[in-house]
Amino acid sequence: MQKRILGKSGLEVSALGLGCMGMSMAYGAPADKKEMIALMAKAVDRGITFFDTAEIYGPYANEELVGEALAPFRGRVAIATKFGIRYDAGGQQVQDSRPERIRESVEGSLTRLRIEAIDLYYQHRVDPEVPIEEVAGTVQELIREGKVKHFGLSEAGVQTIRRAHAVQPVTAVESEYSLWWRRPEEELLPTLEELGIGFVPFSPLGKGFLTGTIDEHTTFAQNDFRTIVPRFTAEARRANQALVDLLGAIAKQKGATPAQIALAWLLTQKPWIVPIPGTTKLHRLDENNGAVAVELTPENLGDMERAAAQITIQGARYPEALEKRTGL
Repeated sequence: MQKRILGKSGLEVSALGLGCMGMSMAYGAPADKKEMIALMAKAVDRGITFFDTAEIYGPYANEELVGEALAPFRGRVAIATKFGIRYDAGGQQVQDSRPERIRESVEGSLTRLRIEAIDLYYQHRVDPEVPIEEVAGTVQELIREGKVKHFGLSEAGVQTIRRAHAVQPVTAVESEYSLWWRRPEEELLPTLEELGIGFVPFSPLGKGFLTGTIDEHTTFAQNDFRTIVPRFTAEARRANQALVDLLGAIAKQKGATPAQIALAWLLTQKPWIVPIPGTTKLHRLDENNGAVAVELTPENLGDMERAAAQITIQGARYPEALEKRTGL
């Protein structure tokens, strides 16, 4: 597995990370705990050194899972987790990045992850009630105290990133980015390049759609997040199939899979981009890892760009209420 450095931070991680959220929530019933512990151990054996979780995943169950699974590999892996979202009394998720809440969160995460310092600590979503300078200052204090090593932001807008970075250097920004969600190219990627900040794309395979294993006839479990995503209506999937067909055509030329082409495309965009595809299956982990060896030539990339420009993606990436929580 190749390595990459996130921005100017010096944080070196595997070129592909592993998103762990889906092991505990969002895509149907949680996966078997023992199987996921074994999967993460095999990921480390295959060179994955970057694992992504969050306090709210589960909630708490995913951090506990990651902590148990990676306990034998301390010093060999980097764990990223997140603060800033909690459940209120009514069971609704709310942003909360008050300094006292951040301190409460970090102690819980350290305990669940079984570590002394969090390698990369993201604000999960921007809290409109708390100035970002106050958030960055609190994380800076945690870094000085040795509880956090690097500061990150998730789904933050460029002005927020600049303001935070002026207080405490931001190591990485995590946001959605793939061939079917390219808005980061407009402002975010140029800003990160200017500031020397790494980029960690989540949902690099379009929540599974870009793998070519989902079509308009696919049914999802009742508790699968995709059942409420506009981009995953049957009509949208039918319209968006053209993008998967494009990936399939390139994959056939390269002796690869659509998922590998989608990930390889991301890896070619910038040397400081580290996608974090998630999976609960070993064969998918191995398939994703194979993307690192896929070489897309300038001609391939040009062909993809021209073909993709003719495709209009249908459907919003989030329901309206959730889209309002993002800073993009």
